Amino acid sequence: MKKIMYCIAVIATAASLSLFGTNLFASDKDDKIESAAKNSYVFKTYLKSDDIKIKSVDGVVILTGTVAEESRKSLAGDTVASIAGVKGVNNELKMKDKAPDAHSDAWLITKVKTTLFFHRNVNATTTEVLSENGIITLRGDADSEAQKSLTAEYAKDVEGVKNVKNEIIVLNPMMKKSEKKMDKKLNTMNEEIDDASITALVKTALLYHRSTSGIKTTVETKEGVVTLGGSASNAAEKDLVSKLSNDVHGVKDVVNNMKVMGK
Repeated sequence: MKKIMYCIAVIATAASLSLFGTNLFASDKDDKIESAAKNSYVFKTYLKSDDIKIKSVDGVVILTGTVAEESRKSLAGDTVASIAGVKGVNNELKMKDKAPDAHSDAWLITKVKTTLFFHRNVNATTTEVLSENGIITLRGDADSEAQKSLTAEYAKDVEGVKNVKNEIIVLNPMMKKSEKKMDKKLNTMNEEIDDASITALVKTALLYHRSTSGIKTTVETKEGVVTLGGSASNAAEKDLVSKLSNDVHGVKDVVNNMKVMGK
């Protein structure tokens, strides 16, 4: 009888230790997911002013709190979903204030500003965006005519924009003495951007561009190299997805495996 009771006690203890060990492992994994999200480039830059709480339970992440714009809600969700070990995301984030009406001037300004912020070959911080009846006016400065033109090109490709008045001023070369230093700083910053953030930024950038919003594209990132999958209607669409993805912060290279329909 004593032997039987001893065996039962040993089995119960082993089961308890096994369960305890499993819970510890799950807890450690969830802690790593939460830490990865909080320390991601997206959360530390684009979402730093928002009130977002991150909780992972057995790999399922729950996002609660408030954000300033609808785009930030999806950006947060896409970033977390791309973190290793995440099984699912319950995105319960709410808007801090009432969102502007779709296609209103305030709505367009937000979308154009957001689009510019995703791309590294334009200067979103020095570009002022105005809108009146769907006509966007761009002001500020640019380092070159190419940058000025690209800024307008990106603005025109935002859904709802009817036309763009490009009043950006190209700086005199003598005013750009620190340009190389800034480029070096930018390259360093790009190298530090995590893969989950890059994936989310590329997905959101493609969604915000009118020319690519309807294209079925999958995005994966490893060590800054973005791999695109899915389908495009023609070769021009496929090339455009590559071009826009290449210009997103942190992207080192793009491998486009998209299939052209009919080929």
